[in-house]
Amino acid sequence: MVHRVDPDTRREQIADAVIEEIDAHGLRSVTLARIAARTGLAIGSIRHYFGDNLREVMRFTLGILIQRIVRRDVGLSEDPAARIMDAIVFAAPTSEQERKENTALVEYRVMARTDPELAADIAASSLAGAEAIHALLRKVADISIDEEALRREALLLFTLVEGFSFSSALSSAPLREAEVRAAVSATMRRLRDAYPPSDEAVE
Repeated sequence: MVHRVDPDTRREQIADAVIEEIDAHGLRSVTLARIAARTGLAIGSIRHYFGDNLREVMRFTLGILIQRIVRRDVGLSEDPAARIMDAIVFAAPTSEQERKENTALVEYRVMARTDPELAADIAASSLAGAEAIHALLRKVADISIDEEALRREALLLFTLVEGFSFSSALSSAPLREAEVRAAVSATMRRLRDAYPPSDEAVE
């Protein structure tokens, strides 16, 4: 009896091989032959799922990377301030697998600077992240803040996410969750100190 492999599972296996290859040798080292070596699949099998097109494999892998970051958002607090903290901490690469995925994503982002097709995908994900933080920050009820300051503070919080991402990509070890949480907590305390509750919020 022939054992059938779920196509989505096989594609994700191939994406994982791409991530491993990027972590070990860089994005530009990825070839169908190297993916085949890492997965144990024949090149023909990879072409079966993606066609004779390495670019399709690369774009699929980018989509997987973005999806995995979004999935970390599951089960966050209902409180907007706590949700901001959780979202930033969960987005930070604090495990070995997350470090590898983050390194691959950073390499995609660098490549997107001169690749319009990748740039569109990267820009859309970055915009979604920035807008999510902005929307959550607006919901924090115990701070009084005007729209200009709100945008500035949201940008600073998103820059914190970016900083964790790029610093991790330059390291051989994942970030420490406790240190990330402490940094985010200090940032949120500064935010509350800078924008005390309005009279309406107190009432």
